Amino acid sequence: MRNSEHYITTTGSEPLATDDETTWSFPGAIIGFVSWLLALGIPFLIYGGNTLFFFLYTWPFFLALMPVAVVVGIALHSLLNGKLLYSTVVTIVTVVLMFGLLFLWLMG
Repeated sequence: MRNSEHYITTTGSEPLATDDETTWSFPGAIIGFVSWLLALGIPFLIYGGNTLFFFLYTWPFFLALMPVAVVVGIALHSLLNGKLLYSTVVTIVTVVLMFGLLFLWLMG
């Protein structure tokens, strides 16, 4: 075997510290989902019970916004370095605007 005399045997070392790792996905996902639920409630506050008839035919569009809202929550929470208050406000505003634009587009 060529170069077999240069093998180095070492003992196990201490594992690297994982304290400096940040996880933004779970809080961002929760913020995105809650902001989607809040955005879903806004048409009920404005139009009342008649919103159910509108959602009867258009629910797939609004349901498709749920994973988008979750991804937006994760992305904004990571872009704002995990600052919970700022990312909550920005995510709610962004998701409500997306929801409102879809609602207005579907209403014609």
